[in-house]
Amino acid sequence: MKVPTGLIGCLVVRTAFDHQVRLNLSAPAVGGGHGVDAELIVETPFLLRDAGGEWHELAPGSGVHLAPVLGLFEQSITAFDVQDRGALSIDFGDGASLRIGPDPQFESWHLIGRGMSHLIVGPGGEEHWER
Repeated sequence: MKVPTGLIGCLVVRTAFDHQVRLNLSAPAVGGGHGVDAELIVETPFLLRDAGGEWHELAPGSGVHLAPVLGLFEQSITAFDVQDRGALSIDFGDGASLRIGPDPQFESWHLIGRGMSHLIVGPGGEEHWER
């Protein structure tokens, strides 16, 4: 699967959570066209480092405990990488970071939308990541 480098520079334009955590990502097109309009959907526990450097262990469906995710609103993605069997790392302009590992039993995350490759990390993770 190809790692979508086109997400660098995208802004988090919406955060939402229930039994999933969703980040809507958007970037205008460079030189015309459609740009990026994507959604990252997190379905398993993950790590979030806030702008102050504090790490939070978070899980979808945990209500008010997901409040640190709100700090990602209007942040710009500065790095986006997928390693190993689907371990996702995203860094943001304010110093925040998001880390999501593959889950042995469930889909851990997926990325859908326009202007980038659709990705899904299923149970146990995925192999053959291309950069």
